Amino acid sequence: MSKNVLVTGGAGFIGSHLIEHIFKNTDWNVVCLDRLDTSGNLNRLSEIIDVNAGYRSRFKFVFHDLKAELNSLLVNEIGKINYVFHLAASSHVDRSIENPMSFVQDNIIGTVNLLNYARSLSTLEYFHAFSTDEVFGDAPEGVAYAEWDRHKPRNPYSATKSSADQMCYSFFNTYKMPIVVTNCMNVIGERQHPEKYLPMCIKKILEGETIKIHTDKNGVPGRRHYVHARNVSAACLFLIDKAELGERYNLVGQMELDNLEIASKIADVMGVPFKYEKVDFHSSRPGHDLRYALVDTKLAKLGFEYPVSFDASFAKTIQWTLKNQRWLGL
Repeated sequence: MSKNVLVTGGAGFIGSHLIEHIFKNTDWNVVCLDRLDTSGNLNRLSEIIDVNAGYRSRFKFVFHDLKAELNSLLVNEIGKINYVFHLAASSHVDRSIENPMSFVQDNIIGTVNLLNYARSLSTLEYFHAFSTDEVFGDAPEGVAYAEWDRHKPRNPYSATKSSADQMCYSFFNTYKMPIVVTNCMNVIGERQHPEKYLPMCIKKILEGETIKIHTDKNGVPGRRHYVHARNVSAACLFLIDKAELGERYNLVGQMELDNLEIASKIADVMGVPFKYEKVDFHSSRPGHDLRYALVDTKLAKLGFEYPVSFDASFAKTIQWTLKNQRWLGL
C-alpha cells in the first residue's frame, strides 16, 4: 500500500536527493516542508519533478518555519503521514559560531516542535531523525566512533545537533514513538550549495583561483569521509524495514580523504591543474575539527551495502556540475 511521507528540509541538498530517491523507487506520496532559507532551493525540486509528470501528482510543498509550532491548519494541509524524515536544520559551523542562538532555535526547538506534531499522528509508523558525525567531536587518527559512544560536540552547530538527538531518544523512551536516528558523514552530490567543499573546489579550479587547504599548525590537512547523497538516500529507505526502533545508525563515508587529496581528485577528473596553499585554519578557529570518523558495524550487520561506488559517484558528480555550472553561480 502506498505511503505518505513528510520530508522536512526537502528543498535542501540531501532532502531533495531523498525525495528524488523516493519517487524513483516507490509509489509513495511526498510532502516537503521547508522555509526556503540559505539551504532550501525550490529549483532543486523543480528539476526533479519536471522530468516525470507522475512525480508532480505525488508531491506537495508546504511552507513552514519549524521554530513555530505546527498549528491545526498546517497539520490539516500536510494531511495523513506514515513516515517522517527530519532533515531540516541549520548546518554551517561558521554561522553557528557567529549566531549560536539561531542554531538553538532551528535545531533544538525546531526538532521538538516536529516531535510534538509527530506524536499526535495516529498514522505514524516511522520517524527518522537525520544527524551528523560532528556530535562526537574530533576523532584523532586511529579513532572511529560507534553509535552509542559519548558525544563531545566542539561548536554550537554540533552541540545543537547532539541536543536534538537526545530529544529524539527521549520521545522514543517517554512517548514510545517509532524513532530512529542516523549520524551521517560528509555528503557530496549534484545541486550542492557552492559554499561546500567539493563544488567550491570545482568553481575555484574553473576560475583559476587558489584553493586554501585548511591544516593544523603542523601543516596536516583536515580529513573527512565522503558519501554520495544517492547512497545516503538508499540507506534511509533501507532502514524503514530493517532498523530497530529507538536505535541509532551511522551512515559512514565510503572513502576518507584529506582536503588536499580531494582537491587533487577533483582536478584529475576535470583534467586540469590547480593551485593551492596550506593555511593553518584550525589553530586560529576554535570549534573546527580536523577529523571525524565513525564505524558502520550496525548498518553492515543488517546487510546494507551502498549501491554505487565512491569513485563512480564522485566522477559523476563533478561531470554533472561541469555541465550545470549555474549551480556554482556561474
